Amino acid sequence: MIHAHGLFKRYGELVALDHVSFDVERGSVVGFLGPNGAGKSTTMKILTGTLVPDGGSCEVAGHAVSPSDPGSRRRVGYLPESTPLYTAMRVDRYLDFVAGVLGASRTERKREVGRVIDACRIGKHAGRPIGALSKGYRQRVGLAQALLGDPDVLILDEPTSGLDPREVVRMRALVRELGEEKTILLSTHILSEIEATASRVIIIAGGKLVADGDPHAMAQSRAARLVVVMRLGVEDLDLERAHIEDELMGAHGVQEVLHFEVKPGGIRRCVLRVERAPGSESLQGEPVAELVTRRVTGRGWHLSELSWDGVDFEAAFLALTDFEGERS
Repeated sequence: MIHAHGLFKRYGELVALDHVSFDVERGSVVGFLGPNGAGKSTTMKILTGTLVPDGGSCEVAGHAVSPSDPGSRRRVGYLPESTPLYTAMRVDRYLDFVAGVLGASRTERKREVGRVIDACRIGKHAGRPIGALSKGYRQRVGLAQALLGDPDVLILDEPTSGLDPREVVRMRALVRELGEEKTILLSTHILSEIEATASRVIIIAGGKLVADGDPHAMAQSRAARLVVVMRLGVEDLDLERAHIEDELMGAHGVQEVLHFEVKPGGIRRCVLRVERAPGSESLQGEPVAELVTRRVTGRGWHLSELSWDGVDFEAAFLALTDFEGERS
């Protein structure tokens, strides 16, 4: 449904996209991630036909995307991070106006507006000014305008940005529902959103594609949380938390102490973010768990528990995008 091949874009001396290629199949929700300045916005502008690449090509539904071809742009519905809504207009009149810009006849506009209002569940607010709506419902109006014309592909840029927790849950459910019929490319900085909605993730950094695949498998291959429960010796009972954390961080592959808990009897429970998942090797050639065990027992502490507590997609993302030379 989406085919991007060798996309290249330069702004003066700055290479924003460096020969990026990927495909997105019909009926899938794909996360599109990257740190600030990675090239995400440039890619989305090219896919929506608002920016011309310096090299490479892209197709949507078998048709080349081109700013000079309005037909190709109608195949893509776009919800930008800051949707340019006319807040003084009523919801239904705004959507009717956008449908007219897209070339729909009067009869088609009425049918289209009714369809997208139903799809985004904003019927009870259709006669209200957009500016009087909550942020969540304004986002729904923005999504409704992206659905006008029944495009094959939706590109959503930070669709839950600024929403309260209840509105976030509702928007995620709506995106998953739309993903049953549409091809959706979802860009967000909220990594939990990707885990909740997407079955695949594409990650770019420094203008290059650095990962493409299942987010859970990606996390399993890169990072996990290791639970360490230990009993300190009598002479170490007064050790400050920072000293204990420094000792654990000395094990190669441990990235961060996520949780530290003091329990009776000299027991300390720590949750570590580590560089590799269960069973994989550290950069020193030894499993991270063995290195942590050696660190703990070397101090004379008794190791009561050492267990894995799930994978950590956030750590995987940081590991994949942690290099110099990022571009905007």
